[in-house]
Amino acid sequence: MDLHLLGKRAVVSGSTAGIGFAIAQALAREGASVVVNGRDDARVEAAVLAVRAAAPRAEVRGVAADLASADGCAKLVRATPDVDVLVNNVGIFEPKAFGEVTDADWLRFFEVNVLSGVRLSRAYLPGMLARNWGRILFISSESALQIPSEMIHYGTTKTAQLAVARGLAETTRGTAVTVNAILPGPTKSEGVGAFVAALAAQQKKTFEQIEKEFFSHARPSSLLQRFLAPEEIAALVTFVASGAASGVNGAALRVDGGVVRAIT
Repeated sequence: MDLHLLGKRAVVSGSTAGIGFAIAQALAREGASVVVNGRDDARVEAAVLAVRAAAPRAEVRGVAADLASADGCAKLVRATPDVDVLVNNVGIFEPKAFGEVTDADWLRFFEVNVLSGVRLSRAYLPGMLARNWGRILFISSESALQIPSEMIHYGTTKTAQLAVARGLAETTRGTAVTVNAILPGPTKSEGVGAFVAALAAQQKKTFEQIEKEFFSHARPSSLLQRFLAPEEIAALVTFVASGAASGVNGAALRVDGGVVRAIT
């Protein structure tokens, strides 16, 4: 299938590893011109080289900017003033008891998980509307629908992303610009992989044992009963970002391994 992404300009926030990196790589393979983003210059450069190796014909460059601040978002926009595809992927998570989550924690999670996407979308949406083509995607989570008791602050920011995405989609009425949210299930990203590996070492168990226990107790509704691979998320994102997905707008699309039991 021709996804009509050849020559499209894409920015993927938080794309030096995990889901973001897999998305950047998938878009580059489809011929998009991709901007990789992260906070650290060395990690950004390494990710750029890795994406280029996977998609030698693609145009790939990096912008190091901390999107937890307005200044960081502005830096990225200055370096890449016009884009056709914006993937708001950057995000943080942290298991923490509700009573221990401070005001500073709440503000930090909203700055990174919500306001980064708000700021970038505010910068890029007008150009997309003027050109009458564009794609904005928010990488949310199944936790937006099933707030985890161990990460209420995280889940709340993921729900907020759904609201922002749907609200922005309403502003695209009658155009060829779309705004959608993607809801991954538990994914073996860099952060999750490191967390599970550390837990396995602490408990003297294998990664597979911890994974099995997690899905038995924390996510028993999962139909896959395993962590998703970042590439499985990237496959859906790439389609929704493409010209082939012109009829998909204002949607919250799950690639959660069946964790969410609701049919809507």
